Amino acid sequence: MRIRVLKLAAVAMVSSLAWGEEAPSVANLDIKPQEHYGRIARKVAGMLPTYHVTQQPLGEEISQRAWTNLVTMYDYGHCVFLQSDLDRFEPLRLRIGDALRRGDVSFAYDIHKVFVHRLEECVNYVTNMLETTEFDFSVQEECQFDRKEAPWPATREERDEIWRKRIKNELLAQILSRELDDEEKAAGKKPRKKAAKKKGRSASTPSPDKNQGVTSVEVDLGSTNAVESVEKPEPTPKENMVNKYRHYLAWVLTELDDEKVLERYLLAASMAYDPHSAYMAPMSKDDFDMDMNLSLCGVGAVLSQSMDDGALEIKEVMKGGPLAREGSIKEGDKIVGVGQGDGPIEDVVWKPMRKSIKKIRGKKDTKVVLEVTDKNGASRRKVPIIRDEIKLEDQAATGRVEKVVLNGVTNVMGYVKLPAFYGTMDKRPSEPGYRSCSFDVAKWVARFNEEGANGMVLDLRGNGGGSLREAVLLTALFVRPNPEQCPVVQIREKNQIYVLPTFPDQPTFAWRKPLIVLIDRHSASASEIVAGALQDTGRAIIAGDTQSHGKGTVQTVLPMGRADNGSMKITTARFYRINGSSTQVKGVASDIRLPSAIDERTDVGEDKLPNALPWSRVEPASFDPIWDMGRYVEPLKELSMKRTQSSPEWSRRLQLVKLCREASERKTVPLERSARKKMMKEDRDVFDEADGVEEIDETESSESAKDEKSDEEARKNDIVLTEALNILADLVRLTDGAEAPAPQPRPNRIPAWLRALGNGD
Repeated sequence: MRIRVLKLAAVAMVSSLAWGEEAPSVANLDIKPQEHYGRIARKVAGMLPTYHVTQQPLGEEISQRAWTNLVTMYDYGHCVFLQSDLDRFEPLRLRIGDALRRGDVSFAYDIHKVFVHRLEECVNYVTNMLETTEFDFSVQEECQFDRKEAPWPATREERDEIWRKRIKNELLAQILSRELDDEEKAAGKKPRKKAAKKKGRSASTPSPDKNQGVTSVEVDLGSTNAVESVEKPEPTPKENMVNKYRHYLAWVLTELDDEKVLERYLLAASMAYDPHSAYMAPMSKDDFDMDMNLSLCGVGAVLSQSMDDGALEIKEVMKGGPLAREGSIKEGDKIVGVGQGDGPIEDVVWKPMRKSIKKIRGKKDTKVVLEVTDKNGASRRKVPIIRDEIKLEDQAATGRVEKVVLNGVTNVMGYVKLPAFYGTMDKRPSEPGYRSCSFDVAKWVARFNEEGANGMVLDLRGNGGGSLREAVLLTALFVRPNPEQCPVVQIREKNQIYVLPTFPDQPTFAWRKPLIVLIDRHSASASEIVAGALQDTGRAIIAGDTQSHGKGTVQTVLPMGRADNGSMKITTARFYRINGSSTQVKGVASDIRLPSAIDERTDVGEDKLPNALPWSRVEPASFDPIWDMGRYVEPLKELSMKRTQSSPEWSRRLQLVKLCREASERKTVPLERSARKKMMKEDRDVFDEADGVEEIDETESSESAKDEKSDEEARKNDIVLTEALNILADLVRLTDGAEAPAPQPRPNRIPAWLRALGNGD
């Protein structure tokens, strides 16, 4: 499943580890509930038992789950709170439901203040220890890094010991990582690769488990124009860790404001019903809509909050956006104030970043004024910007035509990568700005047909789902409808079960040639609807991990009246394959296993999420198979196995799968130097061999050339995709070029879908 991130008009938060003297402190923390929060709590308490598919009362069982969720959200590793704190929270364990019905949200703010106080104690202990302690790495001891099932420490001394080992573990890992890098460099190995840069990329909120560094600094040489970039010595491992933990404390103090504390509390209550129900504060709902529409309206920048001075630093100016067109603002500049139209400038320094971003966002063609300084603070100016729509294309469907040579035979194959099931909910296809993943895939299918492709791979790896409507529309591209309907998925609501067919006015059977669908453990929800329907109708071969994620529930976003109330995303139904089986927990099983690194991990899957609903089944729907791909599975498996068993790349891949499973099962790591170094060296050797993507040459002058090289390297090193294309070539040969039978005759009319594509929408 995808982890949600804060998308901005400005797109994301990026960590910065420098620390300044102006950082906030607990002393100025004043977080308390607003007057209308009680009204929101009462609405949530009424909506959850009414609309959730289980209709379970908001009683003691749900209260206990909500209590556990909330405590865990704050202290997942059981290393910040003390047991005495848990004892103080105990009276609310069975009464959160009662409190919400009364509109009492005070517990959320009580637990938040205790957490901040305890976190400050931990960070002070960590920084003092790093400044004063020389660690002895010859001692035979271990660090239990997975503590989610461990008891909370009873005393501060016990907690300090947990942190001592945790810090010793992190420090040793950094020291040995640099040591191994130096040894590899001396042996003539290429430097370890860096992640390729993605345009408009998003980064998750910083946490104590993120480890990042700063390697350069800008120095003012006495003139606003005489600024030179110089290299600063790389921070020591201890300096990195001090900055990291101080940064995390600063983030907690600035970003978890009164609204975010409420959202976390109501989210804990919602997730007590199942892991996908959620309360969304107004800004979180905006982010949700942006994900579905692949667009937002703002200025076009990637921002981070600088830990030097609390300003919003511009990390990237997005091509084609308003800032890029304006031209005077560049990467490294900082936003210190924001004004609306001709109104006053509001200070945003050391203010919650989410709220500052909300000020920058706004309706298209409206004016926002940014007060900007250069990176050194030597100049300050006001820059008016007209907001515009920004396209977030990193989640859009992409495709290409591949030539696959196998056993001396060349086949032309189509390949489509679909990262998410996006679709505009509030516009018609003919309206400007409408987005639909099924429409985008249909355009690629049309191209494959034009170029005479023999087969197609639909890649749903990593696709965590999205729009149910789009899942149905996408399935319709590959299936032959019955005279009345073609069932895609069954929906079970509280009191009824109904079949959701392809829509009569939508595209059907655009692709009739052999089809392979790629999945992995992160393919969820809508991905599983499509994969399951195509497998059940005999239309496609499913390849990839042993099974998909296992999310078999449907969420509905429900308004809560006033805009400042936010919205509820509630699991209102379960979906079932047309063969009657739920994908909940069990997912969709692959016909041919081509494992990824996460395939056997013990911490990935719906059944690993707290409060997941159980598997169940219903009666099968009435449907006719479209094709009989199942009869080709065994010969395809045999041919694939012969290739992979003789392949060094696949041997290394299977080593990686095994290592990832073992790593996911680890609960402790050694803190003795030689044992830890041996473990790290073995781990990185397997990872490096199984993941051979080379680093992109940063000296290339053309950005498009870099992108092309990145795509070429990705194709070259994606051995799962390479083998899927080989299997597809085998399938084309085994079917002797056959196609699925033609569809039933339909009324002679131009569907709205085709008219929309004809208009270029």
